[in-house]
Amino acid sequence: MHYLLFYDYCADYLSRRTAFRSQHLKLAWEAQARGELLLGGAMDDPLDGALLVFCCPSPATVEAFVAEDPYVRHGLVERWRIRPWHTVVGTDACNPTLAD
Repeated sequence: MHYLLFYDYCADYLSRRTAFRSQHLKLAWEAQARGELLLGGAMDDPLDGALLVFCCPSPATVEAFVAEDPYVRHGLVERWRIRPWHTVVGTDACNPTLAD
């Protein structure tokens, strides 16, 4: 199953991220190496949040990532939410569905 993780950044995110960015990226690349995190990055214009795409059996994997993330632990992320994403088109879709 695919899951989308949405992050909403605090107002002074950009000025505070330097202290935690290396740890955050290390965590993300480790999740990617395990095959859990497919894509992740900040949303720009405005720079007010991020979107991460996970492929895992349950949202517990995403919740564990959030619990470890220094951006969350140090208040750079004010709000986060996980949404299941029912993918139906693409070579990596969990439920490939063709047109009738």
